[in-house]
Amino acid sequence: MAASSLAGWRRRVHLWIDHGAGDDAVAAWIHGSLVLLICANVLAIVLESIPQLAQRFGPVFQAFEAVSLVIFALEYAARLWAAPEHARYRALKAARARFAYAMSLPAIIDLLATVPLAFALFGLGELKVLLLLRLLRFFKLGRYSPGMASLAAALSAERKALFACFVVLMGVMLMAASVMHLVEHEAQPEKFGTIPDAMWWAIITLTTVGYGDVFPITIAGKAVAAVTAVLGLVMLALPVGIVATAFAQEIHRREFVVTWSMIASVPLFGQLDAVEIAEVMQFLRARTVKAGAVVTHEGEPLQAFYFIASGEVEIAQPDGRSTLDEGHFFGALTLDDVAITSHSPGISEAVATAPTKLLVLDQIDFRALTARSPRLAAHIRALARPGRPRP
Repeated sequence: MAASSLAGWRRRVHLWIDHGAGDDAVAAWIHGSLVLLICANVLAIVLESIPQLAQRFGPVFQAFEAVSLVIFALEYAARLWAAPEHARYRALKAARARFAYAMSLPAIIDLLATVPLAFALFGLGELKVLLLLRLLRFFKLGRYSPGMASLAAALSAERKALFACFVVLMGVMLMAASVMHLVEHEAQPEKFGTIPDAMWWAIITLTTVGYGDVFPITIAGKAVAAVTAVLGLVMLALPVGIVATAFAQEIHRREFVVTWSMIASVPLFGQLDAVEIAEVMQFLRARTVKAGAVVTHEGEPLQAFYFIASGEVEIAQPDGRSTLDEGHFFGALTLDDVAITSHSPGISEAVATAPTKLLVLDQIDFRALTARSPRLAAHIRALARPGRPRP
């Protein structure tokens, strides 16, 4: 009983601090408080660098830093403890799940954010390098922003193309600096006397910064500068276009993969290809329910399939109750007056036990889908024939 209660609390902590599904008030409060704390920490670090403020409010900054370190340490410990409940590590044993989580990039950032606490305990809290570790807390915001996570994934996916852009930029910079050195070194030996001197002008011009501290004065030098400036616009537009395209594709891909994997797990749709599953996705409707909300009432006939995108749903059957979490589905549909159910002998009630996001395929859209896809309709009829086990 104690082990079951502990597992229940671990699951609840996971939903609160790591999952944050739906509109759960506790999860929203925890996430909002951590975001505010991270932003306040970054602001405090910036303000503390001002001598007047550091001298006047030094004890306040130190107290705030101590409290923040304790909170971040507790957050890291809680995430590490609840790691076995994470969908990615659920198949592993508790110790291996926690180790795998500790090796992930978000966990490493969380750990580095708490390192100053360990240094402070050993009397080394004045080390300047700790400032950089404290600033790492800013990147903790990526955990609470799906957009930042998608951007990081896009940059990782296009790292080879971006590195190629960097190599081309370095080559163009070297060429522009060499040509400018040849045409300007006699007129301005102190600024373009060597290629390394000219490289400063080249990179500033290519990036369109233009400080104005170094500029050509000869006609040939101005011509080279004009060409270099135009090339700079091209060099900046290239990586921007790559990142923008990859970012849009990553958002679409992430949504598609998550939904596709849930739909493909349904026996009705398991033999369909990606194009046909994409057609099914067009008929899904999103629905968010609070913890304790009734998804289907007892005695009410089921006329939809429900895919659990996040959260938990407890379903009641004649032989007992069971809990379904993200990636599972339940419900019933009919085709040619034949019932097709996800569970046998059937579901009498379904209640969300946590804030839950559902994707719903109702009866009307199901009929439209089967009319649009004869292959899917034939596949479902074959599964629903008398004597065949139903999904």
